[in-house]
Amino acid sequence: MDYNALLESSARLAGNCACMGIDPNFKALPEGVGAADFFLAIFEEMDRRGVRVSAIKPNIGYFSRLDRPLEGAFDGSMALSRIVKAIPARPLILDSKRGDIATSSDNYASEAFECWSADSVTVSPYMGTDSISPFAVAGKGIYVLDRTSNPGGKDLQNLLLEDGKPLYMHVAAVIARWNEECPGTVGAVVGATNLREFEDLSAFYADKRIPMLIPGVGSQGASAADVIAIMKKTGYPLELCRINSSSALSHPWAKKKQPAPADWKKVCADAVEKFAGECAL
Repeated sequence: MDYNALLESSARLAGNCACMGIDPNFKALPEGVGAADFFLAIFEEMDRRGVRVSAIKPNIGYFSRLDRPLEGAFDGSMALSRIVKAIPARPLILDSKRGDIATSSDNYASEAFECWSADSVTVSPYMGTDSISPFAVAGKGIYVLDRTSNPGGKDLQNLLLEDGKPLYMHVAAVIARWNEECPGTVGAVVGATNLREFEDLSAFYADKRIPMLIPGVGSQGASAADVIAIMKKTGYPLELCRINSSSALSHPWAKKKQPAPADWKKVCADAVEKFAGECAL
């Protein structure tokens, strides 16, 4: 099964294109509850209700920062391993944003696919083809950063080239070429914070059947309904996209600068259930 087929099958199983981001805000966790126990409790409540999403995306940096290798302590990695073993949905998208010279990328690919058993990984296109090609592993997926959702993304991604097109459209063309060379493998990270740009990229990727990982939904602004409406307008196949939300699902109280409520498991499961419904196929 290639990665596109996994996306399609998991979307049909869940009935949605929702991706649950695992980006723990350690200051917002309930008192006395570690990150692994926190997310495992949410997964358990989701299972009890029959709530499904069609992807899980942990960001490795939130966990590796807790490791203290010089002291022989790997608390962050152990927490992430417990979460990975318990994830309720595939694909597992490892958000690590790697990209280096070919020999280094080969090791980063092993980190994602062998160490963490990820189905796909986020990578940076800046160093070009030889930095991306080691991630092109049979049955696995690559999400190449194209137009990201962070405010500073425009500093480089929106630069206009000689033909008058922004850099992110040129990156999209390169992603399309890579996908032709490795069919069913290469996707794109396309943020939803600028819906006009999102529409341009959605239209470009639609007939090429290039998977999109879509951050910028939830606490960053755009709604899942807006994103889905644009994809339907452009004819993009919804089963190949994954709309991601992280903090709005796992600690919605943090935005209001409030402590975790006593019924935090219910609050989080409610948020996931609502989001999955908004991302229904």
